[in-house]
Amino acid sequence: MSEENLLRRQRVYDFLEAHGIEYSVYEHPEAPTIEIARQYWRQDGSKHCKNLFFRNHKGNRHYLVVFDSEQSLAIHDLEQRLHQGKLSFASEQRMARWLGLRPGSVSPFGLVNDEECHVHLFLDANLKNYPSLSFHPNDNTATVVISQEMFARYLTAVGNTYEYIDLY
Repeated sequence: MSEENLLRRQRVYDFLEAHGIEYSVYEHPEAPTIEIARQYWRQDGSKHCKNLFFRNHKGNRHYLVVFDSEQSLAIHDLEQRLHQGKLSFASEQRMARWLGLRPGSVSPFGLVNDEECHVHLFLDANLKNYPSLSFHPNDNTATVVISQEMFARYLTAVGNTYEYIDLY
């Protein structure tokens, strides 16, 4: 694993620990897609999430959309539900600029790198039905499992705007 990946991951752990946020973590081979990651998931009752990073038509707003990894969403459907106008996937440069991440490692933990709290987070309301959620810690060779209570504490601590909405 590269030193850069270790630093990305450590920044997440340091943030969580500094805010008294409990979590567990397990390591696995590189898993840049849900299809690859699925083979490493533990049967721990947590919901594994899909995380997509978008920009609006003007490119002046950015959105992280988090939902159940077993679901799929078309961009057109998202546009209807999010009411943010025409959306497109944000470029790797925008992802690096706002989340400090590369494709294949996107998660809400990227918000620790968004010091301006520019990115708005949309979370599927159905995620609240699970006792815990699983995300990469800004590096796709590990998975963090975090309870709903601790995830709510994380969202408050990180400071970005967010909302739970019905995505499907």
